[in-house]
Amino acid sequence: MSRILVVSQHYWPENFRVTDLCEGLAAQGIEVDVLCGLPNYPLGNWFTGYSYTKPRHETHNGVELFRAGEIPRKGNTGLTIFFNYVSWPLFSLFSLPRLKGRKYDAVLCYNTSPVLMSFPAIVYAKLHKIPLTNYVLDIWPENLYSVLNIKNKLLRNIAQAVSNWHYRKADRLIAMSNSLAKRLAVVGKKHPSNIAVIPQYCEDFYAMPADCSSLQKEFSNHFNLVFTGNFSPAQSLETVIEAACIAKNKGLSSLHLLLVGDGMSRTSLEKLVQEKNAQDFVTFYGSVAPQRIPEFCALADGLICPLADSPDLGMTIPAKLASYMASGTPILASITGEGALAVQQANCGFASSAGDADALADSMLALANCSAEQRKQLGQNSFAWYNTHYKREILLNQLRDFILSK
Repeated sequence: MSRILVVSQHYWPENFRVTDLCEGLAAQGIEVDVLCGLPNYPLGNWFTGYSYTKPRHETHNGVELFRAGEIPRKGNTGLTIFFNYVSWPLFSLFSLPRLKGRKYDAVLCYNTSPVLMSFPAIVYAKLHKIPLTNYVLDIWPENLYSVLNIKNKLLRNIAQAVSNWHYRKADRLIAMSNSLAKRLAVVGKKHPSNIAVIPQYCEDFYAMPADCSSLQKEFSNHFNLVFTGNFSPAQSLETVIEAACIAKNKGLSSLHLLLVGDGMSRTSLEKLVQEKNAQDFVTFYGSVAPQRIPEFCALADGLICPLADSPDLGMTIPAKLASYMASGTPILASITGEGALAVQQANCGFASSAGDADALADSMLALANCSAEQRKQLGQNSFAWYNTHYKREILLNQLRDFILSK
C-alpha cells in the first residue's frame, strides 16, 4: 500500500480542494498524511474549536492531520498577511520530527499561496530522499503582488529568486495550463517530462441538481448574476461592481449582482457599492458551505468568473471555473489568458479582458439579450466541457499516477 505526505498550509475546515483530493486518494486505498496549519482563512480568526495550541493532531475522513502553528492573518493587513505567509513554513519545520517512522512513497505540496509553504515539503523530501511533486496553483511572485503592493525593484528581485528556488527544488511540477507549464519549465529548470498539465477538478456535488426555490423567493424577478468565492484583490471584484453599474445605466434595469463569499477585500468592496449608490442591486450574501454553492448556481442567469489584470495570473485557471461549468450555467469571464480561452473554446458564455469593466458590462448585456433557448445551449456547452475536462475521477487518477510515478 502506498503512503503519501501532503503538505498544505490550508486544509479542512477551511474551504480548499486539497481536502477532497486527499480524501479521494484515501478512498482509493492510499494512506494519506497531511502537514497543515491551524484554520483561520480567509478572515484571520481561529475557527471554532481551534486555537494556536490545539488541536495539533486529528483524523478526518480517513486522513491523518498534523497541524503546525502559524500567526493568523487577522485583519488581513499587509503586515499580518506577511507574518502569516512566513510563519507557517518556519513553524512547520518543528513538526517534521512528529512524522518520524512514517515511511512515505512520495511528498505532494498543494501549493496555493504562499510559495513558501513548499519549504517544509522540500526539507522533508530531501532529508528522506523521497520524490517531491509541487502542484502549482498560484504562480509566484505574481500572485503576491496582487495581495501586497510591492513596487521596490530589489524586493521584487528577491521575491522572484525565492519563488524560483522553491520551484527548482521540487522533483516534479504540476501546472494547470500549457502556458503555465512552459513558464515553470524555465523558472523551475525542469525537463518537460517532469511537468504535468492537470487542471483543478471540482467535487462531484457541484454537478448535482440543486433546489434554489428558497433563493428564488428572495431574488425573483431579477436578472441574477452571481459570483461565489474569496473576496481578494486577485479576483478584481471592483471590476465586476463597476461593470454592473455600467450595465444598469445602459438599460439592464433587472440586473442584480449577488456576491457570495467573504475575504480581505469585502470592506473596500462594500464602500465602493455605497459610493456608487448600488446597494439596491448589489447584495453581499456572506459565506456559505461549499455544498450550498450549487443552489446559487441554479439561481443564476450567469456566473461571473473574474481575475486581476496580469499576464502572469492569466496563465492560471481559477478553481471556480470548473465548479461553474459543472452547474451547467452560462459564464461571464473577465480574464486574460487560459481561463478566457477555456470559456471561448467551450462556447459557454462571454469572455472579456481582465480589468475591463466596460467590456464585462457589454458581456452582461449580451447575455441578457440572449433568448432562453440560447442561454440553455450555453449552459449545456458549459456542462459538456466540464464532463470532458474537469471530471473529478479522471483528474484524480492523473494526479495519483504522476505523484507516485517512478
